[in-house]
Amino acid sequence: MASFKKIVKENEEKNTQLMLFIAAGALIGMSQSIDTSIANNFFNDVFHITVTQRTILEIPREFPGLMVVFVSGALMFLGDIRIAFAATLLASLGMICLGTLSSSFGVMMIWLVMYSMGQHLFMPLSNSIAMSLSDKGGIGKVLGTMNGLNTAVFLATSLVTALVFRFVKVNYAVTYAVGALGYLGAAILIFRMKPLKIEKKRSKIFLKKEFSVFYVLSVVNGARKQIFLTFGPWVLIKVFGQGVSTFAAIGFATAAIGIFFKPYVGRLIDRRGEKFVLGAEALLLLLVCAGYAAADKTSIALGLIIGCYVVDQLLNAAGMARATYVSKIALHKDDVSPTLSMGLSLDHVVSMFIPFAGSLVWNAFGYQYVFVAGAFIALLNFAITRKIELA
Repeated sequence: MASFKKIVKENEEKNTQLMLFIAAGALIGMSQSIDTSIANNFFNDVFHITVTQRTILEIPREFPGLMVVFVSGALMFLGDIRIAFAATLLASLGMICLGTLSSSFGVMMIWLVMYSMGQHLFMPLSNSIAMSLSDKGGIGKVLGTMNGLNTAVFLATSLVTALVFRFVKVNYAVTYAVGALGYLGAAILIFRMKPLKIEKKRSKIFLKKEFSVFYVLSVVNGARKQIFLTFGPWVLIKVFGQGVSTFAAIGFATAAIGIFFKPYVGRLIDRRGEKFVLGAEALLLLLVCAGYAAADKTSIALGLIIGCYVVDQLLNAAGMARATYVSKIALHKDDVSPTLSMGLSLDHVVSMFIPFAGSLVWNAFGYQYVFVAGAFIALLNFAITRKIELA
């Protein structure tokens, strides 16, 4: 009886921790929605940058992602929960400074790096903490539920942002301040969580042979992700002249679908496995690239570009499959978090420089050929997913 009560108490505590973390994720979804809706227009309207300048800006923005494995390694004595607290607090500080203290392009980049470091530190921890609080066999469901709620908040925030920028004159400083409050609220919730026990000492630089396929997937994902992250919105801004309200509306539509799509992907991971989900992602990305490349030859070019942009945003949900793949092949659960951090850093080895290379292609041949290159990356991604082996 005593043993049974202990199990019940442990499960109740675990569920409480999970609820706190899911709530924190929802607040982060609000902040991410604001950032996604206004960032590109902020750069364009305040600093009047060119396509080449925008792509160069990705180097300082993505540099923290490259450094994640080193920074998280230095902080590993704190454990995942406390690192997540520090990450969200740093993102909050960086976001408010970005909106209020960016007196010049150079100063803005300092705050951008600070904000980005907080974001990137949290990224691998988001999945590893959620998986550590999940029951075996239902990891995908928990990740899907968490991402679905995050998306619901993202949806509501996108709608509000679209309406505000459509009908009210609001400066970027106020908007970024609201986003910073979301990260601050998340930091407070995470601080209330009980730190996870570190069961073994981890090396600061974490590379293991059994994760080699994951590492390669991370590198290729970094290349394909950056093409869409940088050039997807820039096509809409520079080629089709779209503003903040359009991006907020797109964010709203993407989130509305994502509320149901992300939990579905989570359940699909549990049922069909990571190999199926990641392979399907690669093939769908191939179609998205084809849509971008062929859009100017159609009478519905803007609609087709927006459709491709939405599909690409939805396919980010497949990142859950890369995380669950690591959790399934890890010989020890404490290997999961540092492996995900290493994957993120490897992702950014290429993602820092892809935008500049893409800008050269854009300027020489046109934006369509950037996505032709993306199609080849999607094919490579599909080939690598065939190497996934699970017991």
